[in-house]
Amino acid sequence: MDFEYSPKVQQLLNRLKKFMGEHIYPAEEAFHEQLRADPWGEPPLLSELKARAREQGLWNLFMPDPQFGAGLSNLEYAPLAEEMGKVVWSSEVFNCSAPDTGNMEVLARYGSPQQQKQWLAPLLAGEIRSAFAMTEPKVASSDATNIETSIVRDGDDYVINGHKFYISGLMNRRCRILIVMGKTDPTNPDRHRQQSQILVPTDTPGVEIIRPMTVFGYDDAPEGHAEVIFDNVRVPAANLILGEGRGFEIAQGRLGPGRIHHCMRLIGQAQRALEMMARRAEQRVVFGRRMSAQGSVREDIAKSACEIEQARLLTLKAADQMDKYGNKAARDLIAMIKIVAPQMACRVIDRAIQIHGAAGLSQDYNLAQHYAYARTVRLADGPDQVHMMQLGRNLAARYGAQD
Repeated sequence: MDFEYSPKVQQLLNRLKKFMGEHIYPAEEAFHEQLRADPWGEPPLLSELKARAREQGLWNLFMPDPQFGAGLSNLEYAPLAEEMGKVVWSSEVFNCSAPDTGNMEVLARYGSPQQQKQWLAPLLAGEIRSAFAMTEPKVASSDATNIETSIVRDGDDYVINGHKFYISGLMNRRCRILIVMGKTDPTNPDRHRQQSQILVPTDTPGVEIIRPMTVFGYDDAPEGHAEVIFDNVRVPAANLILGEGRGFEIAQGRLGPGRIHHCMRLIGQAQRALEMMARRAEQRVVFGRRMSAQGSVREDIAKSACEIEQARLLTLKAADQMDKYGNKAARDLIAMIKIVAPQMACRVIDRAIQIHGAAGLSQDYNLAQHYAYARTVRLADGPDQVHMMQLGRNLAARYGAQD
């Protein structure tokens, strides 16, 4: 594995860092002020920054297919995602924000030409937003075979009934399309062939948003997380993606890159927290000495640096294996980094909060919001326990078979 960035990636990274320094970091306070005025709209500042980023060619960097985006591999995209992750909302500036990234990859990989024309094209252009509806409140959705939402064929249409929650992105007024996972064949003996995925425009009659869900008290505007009811929602049969019974297959294809993208962004957040705690420790005086002279503070800084670098290297290795051998072959490494990176980020950000004292809990710093995001990712795209269960099963079978 080559740890040196290619000239192409280094150039993009330099341009991205320059953009972040000139336009993103100085705008953090103004961004949140505009959000308070209109939480579910697009802040004017965000629209301006997106136009500027697109003009500079810093757009759709996540997309590996050069037909649709930058054509970067997972390994090449990693340092860029890490840099964007240092500000929780900045990925959207470059049209690299979840859940849109995963939805665009689904449509690019599995969508029909008509689906790509109608929905992928405006998503790639940043003209609309999207959401992915899988999690349900009444069943343990960490086992996706449990979902109960029904997708029933009726002539030239499908009719959808179900109850979903924590549907990220749906609260945004620019969200125009949902990818909904439900069951077209609930009695199929193969539980992984019961599910399908279908495109549902958000203005379809019967799509009823019940309320926004909060995360540790944050509404995560402007995307938000919605609880939604599908009440006899009728869409054309042509909206089905790939075919009946292919939903689980699509989900697995979607979640591999999505999981590692979360980890890349979390490493960026942890790195920023480390830099913040180091500056704070040098600048604050406690008991007559700089905080950085206190042994426990030095240990927290040192441990954090070690843990970040370990997670970064594991993420790069997972990305490299995905590029070389595919998501399925790299599933154990993807599971490892999905376990390691969010827990690491929680620890590092928590140390940074502690060193900042009460201010670390406040709106004056980004640490509390970043901690909430890191803690959320321990559940998003599969809880820690599910990844550990599957990883442990795979390792036991592999090594147990050896003489």
